[in-house]
Amino acid sequence: MKRKGYKKSSFSIAGVICFFVLIALVMQIAILSYDYISSRTDNIFLIAILVFIVIVMLSAFCVTFDVIRRKIMIDRPVQKILSATEKIASGDFSVRIDVSHSYSDYNAYDYIAENLNIMAGELGKSEMLNSDFISSVSHEIKTPLAIIQSYAGALAKDDLDPDMRKKYAETLVSASNRLSGLVSNILKLNKLENQSIKPEFELINLTAQLSESIIAFEDIIEKKKLELDCDLDDVKIVSSSAHLELVWNNLISNAIKFTDEGGKISVSLKRLGNSVIVKISDSGCGISPE
Repeated sequence: MKRKGYKKSSFSIAGVICFFVLIALVMQIAILSYDYISSRTDNIFLIAILVFIVIVMLSAFCVTFDVIRRKIMIDRPVQKILSATEKIASGDFSVRIDVSHSYSDYNAYDYIAENLNIMAGELGKSEMLNSDFISSVSHEIKTPLAIIQSYAGALAKDDLDPDMRKKYAETLVSASNRLSGLVSNILKLNKLENQSIKPEFELINLTAQLSESIIAFEDIIEKKKLELDCDLDDVKIVSSSAHLELVWNNLISNAIKFTDEGGKISVSLKRLGNSVIVKISDSGCGISPE
């Protein structure tokens, strides 16, 4: 839905009319009061006092009316907005402000409330994504670290035969490479989010790149006894090789991670006209529609 822009105005027509009517009414009442009092007495001093009292009462009425108007039309929505911003500043992104008018009759406070609601929703999503990201990264880092600690301890044993020592050393190298790759990917993702790196476009053999990414996970695929089905057309495109490699590695890694032993992973690359479609699917638990 296209949002209607709020047009700034130095005054409200309805407000000006109400103010004009109120002033005219006060003046009319004061004039009528003067006429009525002067028709009852010729004492100028008494007339002045009584007219002054009437004017004071009318002024008090106007002040009271204005205070009530400000309380309803200004102070109340401002207080709602202030309360919401305090909660957002303290980290509560679930706060929402009720909009007072229908969309066609929005005033400045309604637009502020709507913008704050949108901002709180986006901040809540970002907070959730950050929490999930930290949780996932912590889990991913623990696995290679546990392998490194375990096999490093095994290598310290004096009675270890040369073949096992070599095997353990190779496992340590593999785990450290995995950990290094994970840290490298995290840094790349952080730079992408901060837009501190720009893609460098070049001619890429997408078929070869996908094949290399799959081969890099060959040992893990064989270890989990996964069935691998590849259907790759011969495709070359102009894009960012480093960024695409990051995408393929993350998708293939997730497909392997969330597929049970003996499951199936499918990778396809097809050119359809001017478009290129890459599909990486698995027989794992998947992601719910929600």
